[in-house]
Amino acid sequence: MSKIRFSRKQLTLPYALFLLFFVVFPLLLIIYYAFTGNDGTLTLNNFVTFFSDNTKLSVLLISAIIGFGNTALCLLLGYPVAMILSNKQYNNSKVIVMLFVMPMWINFVLRIAATRDLLYWIGINGGEYPYLATMIGMVYNYLPFTILPLYTTMLKMDKSLIEASYDLGANKSQTFVKTIIPMTMPGVISAATMVFMPTMSSFVISDVMGENKIQLIGNTIQLNFEQGQWHSGSLIALIMLIIIGISMLLTKNVQKQENVRGSLW
Repeated sequence: MSKIRFSRKQLTLPYALFLLFFVVFPLLLIIYYAFTGNDGTLTLNNFVTFFSDNTKLSVLLISAIIGFGNTALCLLLGYPVAMILSNKQYNNSKVIVMLFVMPMWINFVLRIAATRDLLYWIGINGGEYPYLATMIGMVYNYLPFTILPLYTTMLKMDKSLIEASYDLGANKSQTFVKTIIPMTMPGVISAATMVFMPTMSSFVISDVMGENKIQLIGNTIQLNFEQGQWHSGSLIALIMLIIIGISMLLTKNVQKQENVRGSLW
C-alpha cells in the first residue's frame, strides 16, 4: 500500500483558504463600504463626513490619549517585573511567569466584570470616576501583553555586554540607559504595539468599567455597525487599519536600527 504524500503547496492550502475567507474577503468588504454610498456608487463623502465631524475627531483623540496612557503605564509597570522574572537569581523556574499568564485563560468579559466589582468594593465607582476605572481595567488586561515580550527579550540579552559596561567604569544608571535599554528596545516596541492599538479599538472595557460614559473609537465602530451604518463604520475601521499599518512600518524601521546596534531580538 503506497503512502499518501502531500506537497508543501497542498499543506498550505487550508491556511490560504482561511486567509482568503476570514482576512482578505472581510478587508475587501470594508474597503468597498468605505468608498461607496448607500446607492453603491463610489464616493469620498464618507471621509469628508468623518473629518468634518468634531465629535468623531474628539473620540479619535480621546482614544489615542487613553492608548498612549495605557501603553506608558504598562511599560512602566511591566519593565521592572520582566527584569525580575528574567533574572535567575529571583526566578529559578517559569512558575512565576505563568502566574502572569494564567489570568488570560479566563474569559475576557468575566475578567472585566470581576475587576469592576473589585473596584466597587474598594470605593472606585466607574460612574463617578469613569476614566480612572477604565484605565485600571486597561492596565490590568494588557499588562501581560507587555511583560511577556519584554521577558522574552531580556532572556536573550548578552550579559557580557552588561559586564563590559561595568568593567569600563559605567555605574548602574549609565549601564541601564546605554546598554540594557537599547538591547531590550525590540521588546519595548513589540509590547507597545501589542497594547496601543488594541486599547484604542477596545469597547468592552470602556463600556463595563466606565459604565458607558467613555466612548472610544471601538465603541463608535460597534455602534455604527449595530445601527446598520455600514459605510461609516467601515470607514472608521479602515482608518484604524491605516494607523495600524503606519505603526507597523515605523516599528519595523526602529527594529532594524536596533538590530544594527547589536540587539539580539
